[in-house]
Amino acid sequence: MSSKRQIRVGDVLIGGGAPVAVQTMTKTETANLPETMAQIHRVAEAGADLVRVAVPRNEDVEALKTIVKRSPIPIIADIHFNHTLAIKAIEAGAHCIRLNPGNIGGPEKVAEVVATAKQYEVPIRVGVNSGSLPKHLRELEFTDPVGALVAAAEETVALMESLDFGDFKVSMKSTSVPNTIASNRLLAQRIDYPLHLGVTEAGTKWTGSLKSAVGLGTLLADGIGDTVRISLSTFHAEEEVKVAFEILKALKLREKGPVLIACPTCGRLQFDMDSVVQEVEQRLTAYDDPIEVSVLGCAVNGIGEARHADFGITGAKDSGMIFSKGEPLKKVKTGDLVDELFKEIDRYYASGKQVVIDHHEAAEATKWLSENEDLSAMTPERLAQMEKDAQRAEQDALAEAGTTPVEAAKAFADETSSPTAGRRFTRSS
Repeated sequence: MSSKRQIRVGDVLIGGGAPVAVQTMTKTETANLPETMAQIHRVAEAGADLVRVAVPRNEDVEALKTIVKRSPIPIIADIHFNHTLAIKAIEAGAHCIRLNPGNIGGPEKVAEVVATAKQYEVPIRVGVNSGSLPKHLRELEFTDPVGALVAAAEETVALMESLDFGDFKVSMKSTSVPNTIASNRLLAQRIDYPLHLGVTEAGTKWTGSLKSAVGLGTLLADGIGDTVRISLSTFHAEEEVKVAFEILKALKLREKGPVLIACPTCGRLQFDMDSVVQEVEQRLTAYDDPIEVSVLGCAVNGIGEARHADFGITGAKDSGMIFSKGEPLKKVKTGDLVDELFKEIDRYYASGKQVVIDHHEAAEATKWLSENEDLSAMTPERLAQMEKDAQRAEQDALAEAGTTPVEAAKAFADETSSPTAGRRFTRSS
């Protein structure tokens, strides 16, 4: 899931087969060291691989010197308009700088920044944005926004190559999800440099997460993208990191913490599943391991739909059950479902990731399941069993008739075996 070329930002590899890296940006004034460092530590704890800080003033450059030394993850300096600040940020120790050649003052000033980046062996993220395209492409944006974005990106790549600089990744963002998808698909076919993905100014935690999941998820599923940033209107940068990991986890690209599976509920629900799911989700944040946990609202489909989960619960009005890998573990009171679930999870880790089974409790749970599940529901297991039973019955019938399966297949394929086989039918008028 990456571009052919690879760069290194601090100790993080990007592109060339490396895992998709998660990036975010601090929401604080960079010069406010206590607040900025506190937020950097929070995003690092949430799993961020990289963090970007805004550097619009000289005092931010001064703060950057300390931030780089204290940060647990690589720092990217975000520069706009002032190429001198880009040079100073590199000299201050930034692991990478973000530069938009279209607003930095022209190719000559870009060349000055690149010369310093070469000297300090610092990579650059060059990018274009639908809101800040070069003047000569703004008319094209009205008629062909995707073409305008790609043209701007290709011009940026050509500029970097003309300066004999290849230590860069490319970002091409739009507020439009379809344009973000189409432009990155097109650019990925034309360049082999690492790509940074994002839907710019995506919106609130709710709408922004959805737009980002659609846009970035589509591209990542296509094998496009080496780093991602979720852009949300929130002062809590760690929320962007959490959303990014949920997208990557859904595509099986990264494993970071537990995976929660929960049914959508329906009229069969007999307990307060909404509160249970929220509590399970909150308590799972204490675990770093990618354990899979399922919460089912009832036993109507047995536990077959969550048989792959490491642990799970299913409940009814007065009692429920804890299960693991599709096997019942124990019957418990509905009010104790969450506590008992986490007791089993902790026991699992305490025993070296071995499920501990009390056979008496498992038997009680099995009995509860048989009393509560809907025996008429077409679960995947029951459908599979029905197919096996049908095949066995067919084989038995053939054996009784003295016909082999091969002979039966030939007879079925023979048109003369059916009075209608091979006929062509026409509609009657």
